[in-house]
Amino acid sequence: MYKFSKLFIKNILFALVFIIALGAIALFLLSTYVNQQTLSQQKTIQTISQQFVDYDVSVQELSTKLSTVLNASDDYQTLIIKRDSLILVDYQNDYIHPLDSFLAQRKTVSVSELNLQVQYQLDFIGIIIFLTQLFIGVTALSILFVFISARLNYKLQLSIFSIISKQISNELAQINNSDFITKEQDNQQLLEIPALEEGIAEIKSMMTEQFKNTTSLEIEAHVDSLTGIENRNRFVQFYENEIVNDSPVNFGVLLITRCSELQTINQVHGYNSGDNYIVKVAEIIKTALISRPTGKIFRLNSSDFATILPNVKLKMAEDYASELTIKFNDYQQVNELDSVAFTGLVYFDKSKPLGELLALADTGVSVAQTQKVNSWYSQKDIDILNDTSANFGNQNWRQEIDSVLSAGRISLLLQPIQPSGRNTRVYGEILARFLNANNDMLPTATFIAMAEKLDKITDVDRLIIDTAIKEITSKNMLDSSYGINISPRSINNEHFMIWLERKLLREPSAASRLVFEISELGLQQNIKTAKRLVDMLHRVGSRVTVERFGVGLTSFKFFRDLTPDYIKMDSSYTRDIDDDKNNQYFLRLMVDLAHRLGISVLAESVESQEEKHTLEKLFIDGCQGYYVGKPAQL
Repeated sequence: MYKFSKLFIKNILFALVFIIALGAIALFLLSTYVNQQTLSQQKTIQTISQQFVDYDVSVQELSTKLSTVLNASDDYQTLIIKRDSLILVDYQNDYIHPLDSFLAQRKTVSVSELNLQVQYQLDFIGIIIFLTQLFIGVTALSILFVFISARLNYKLQLSIFSIISKQISNELAQINNSDFITKEQDNQQLLEIPALEEGIAEIKSMMTEQFKNTTSLEIEAHVDSLTGIENRNRFVQFYENEIVNDSPVNFGVLLITRCSELQTINQVHGYNSGDNYIVKVAEIIKTALISRPTGKIFRLNSSDFATILPNVKLKMAEDYASELTIKFNDYQQVNELDSVAFTGLVYFDKSKPLGELLALADTGVSVAQTQKVNSWYSQKDIDILNDTSANFGNQNWRQEIDSVLSAGRISLLLQPIQPSGRNTRVYGEILARFLNANNDMLPTATFIAMAEKLDKITDVDRLIIDTAIKEITSKNMLDSSYGINISPRSINNEHFMIWLERKLLREPSAASRLVFEISELGLQQNIKTAKRLVDMLHRVGSRVTVERFGVGLTSFKFFRDLTPDYIKMDSSYTRDIDDDKNNQYFLRLMVDLAHRLGISVLAESVESQEEKHTLEKLFIDGCQGYYVGKPAQL
């Protein structure tokens, strides 16, 4: 768009070109006209001179008359009549225009009949003045026209550009419309200019492509490409914008769900199978969230999903976690996996920073992994992070665990197992409690979970076994049997296995009184190692219990080859057994098969008289639980 001054100068230049061209044309036409008139005047002089041939007068008088007639017929600047060198008439115009002298050349006509020479130069002063005035008028009008034209063009230009700008704005504004890419919209053209429409269409095409690219980049930055779920960046934004800042969300529950089999599947079956596994877990979580429309799911990393349930209390969130466990169990059975995922829950409000909540939920996952397969755990002790005895962060937990191990700060409790018959041999289970430097009790589940996470669980198992043997032998309690839990990681540790065998061989009296409890899942992880462990324990006189039985997919052929002494049914089968006919039927079948193999069957988590009586009717060999006996000092 031109400024007015630039537009005015531009038009002035065009006007000057026009005026110069007009002047040149006018000058050319005038010169042609003058030449024609000058040549025509020769004939006129000859014609007039013929009229004076018969006059009988003097030469001077004849010349004067001829001069008078010629002046009467035309206007002359110069008119000279002479005979030979004698000038008879010499007429000169008083005013000679410079242009007139330039255009009108002096001509000489010989009149032989009168023996005279007529020199003349026509006078075109009138025409020249007229043309000059006309030229000046045209020039003035041109300048006026230039000014008016520039002004009008400037205003028209402003108006057109305003309309074009509005039209372009209307067209390009559609690109920001979320429906623009997927839905064609009506567009009313303000100006029907083909070139403009083509230009706008090209700009729209370029900007649309750019918009798509930008949207694609934004999706890549905030959405997980594998599952289509928003990623950790969006999770942090959501928490800050929808929870921390002013919003209708005042409280809620954060859940971390960890896919436990990803590394194994990637190593054994390949990364495509691992991706399918992650996608399926995501679908399970999304399906469970259908009935909770306010819930939001995010993928934090390769194996962890975060779920936020806004304005939901912990009890409702636990119901959701239980639903996840059921769905994970179904998926596990179909795909013959050792597990699928574990979930940690933590309640939050606006006062809790996100980093603290993630640490608590992560601890909840670790605790859940020490329980039954695909389970969940609510980390309700949120003050643990502010407790100087526990300290916050993995490094401080590592220091705390090392401190407990080095000082042997451990307290042993005993929970009895009541036999169902007089001839049934059972035992009491030793439970460990851990103390800090101030002899305050550390949270057992969290301690075990962090020991698992920090690869300290084998050292913890050694401490428990060593302390239990010392307690039993020093207090002369060799008339009873005692159960001690061993973690799955320990039984897969070659150094631990060597240490345990040597320890039991050095303490034969205590070894015969020990029953080592290993989870069904732990034994399934490595069948060969499990078989060697059971054989070694039987060789030194100890016995073996497979605990949490029934949550895995182990067949009784496995236990026939493994030859454990006891199986302890998972609490999911014994809880409310008096009202659950299906569990009663399953448990009776398990008891019958186990007894055929010479294996005793125990039940845990027995918390009511009705449950105990029902289990005894099903020929369970022993019951353990708060109803039978609470843990007490060893």
